[in-house]
Amino acid sequence: MRIISGKNRGRQITAPNNLPVRPTTDMAKESLFNILNNYFYFDRVTVLDLFAGTGNLTYEFASREALSVTSVDSYQACTDFIRRTVDKLGYGSQVSVVKADAFLFTQRCRQQFDIIFADPPYDLENIGQIVDNVFNNKLLKPDGWLIIEHSKDHDFSQHPQFYQHRKYGKVNFSFLVNMTETEDSKKEDQE
Repeated sequence: MRIISGKNRGRQITAPNNLPVRPTTDMAKESLFNILNNYFYFDRVTVLDLFAGTGNLTYEFASREALSVTSVDSYQACTDFIRRTVDKLGYGSQVSVVKADAFLFTQRCRQQFDIIFADPPYDLENIGQIVDNVFNNKLLKPDGWLIIEHSKDHDFSQHPQFYQHRKYGKVNFSFLVNMTETEDSKKEDQE
């Protein structure tokens, strides 16, 4: 895997073969960031990377100067690898690595994020629970995005916060947006 853009652009990262992961392909990752680049200033966003695996997306956001990235995975070998790579790339103050179950983390977390990326195992049946946890616990800031990477077997198009779906080879991304109005925007609309 390689970092596509930012301060570590072109940097190759080789993960150990024994990690139980399926990293997002470079083609799909590049397409994803081309979309995000039209909606976000990366140096102004806070990011949550769920089921982080090798940390592929964590490094990409950090390289693009995200304010902070919280990288969550339940496998010790994955979080150890992410911590070592974060240190090697100089992202120590920017990236927090958390060893936790993504479902429990999204139930207990009280922080809000601009972007939440979730790349659960494709055969995981209860992926929708992550979506419910994110919206029920208000983990997205207003206009924040939840991006789920999934197989063709999952469909989020009926969710009220669904925005769009993109497919790149076998990789599917569903985008859900927190369109909840803030109290300030409600006041502005009333004036």
